[in-house]
Amino acid sequence: QVQVVESGGDLVQAGGSLRLSCAASGRTFSYYGMGWFRQAPGKEREFVGSISNSGVSTLYADSVKGRFIISRDNAKNALYLQMNSLKPEDTAVYYCARRIGATNYRTPDYDVWGQGTRVTVSS
Repeated sequence: QVQVVESGGDLVQAGGSLRLSCAASGRTFSYYGMGWFRQAPGKEREFVGSISNSGVSTLYADSVKGRFIISRDNAKNALYLQMNSLKPEDTAVYYCARRIGATNYRTPDYDVWGQGTRVTVSS
């Protein structure tokens, strides 16, 4: 059974950078697009960005475009989220997930989710 585990969350000052990682088990990682989502306290889970199975195509939410970069290493079954110029509003638990559906931004289009890693950005 495929599992994903996020890591790298931390407390960081506004303007700083952080890199999140997502380790996936199994042999089919390279078959699927992957996504990053986040959930702030009291808010719904929201789309951050996604990457195609090959890594060639990426898509970002407007709120992070130009600041966050998604990448993957299929040889290592790994997904990454480089977060730069962090803002207090980026504070949330970040999740990686495997995409099985037609869209990139809807949570029902993702089936395998990790437990999340917490990012806190202080002002």
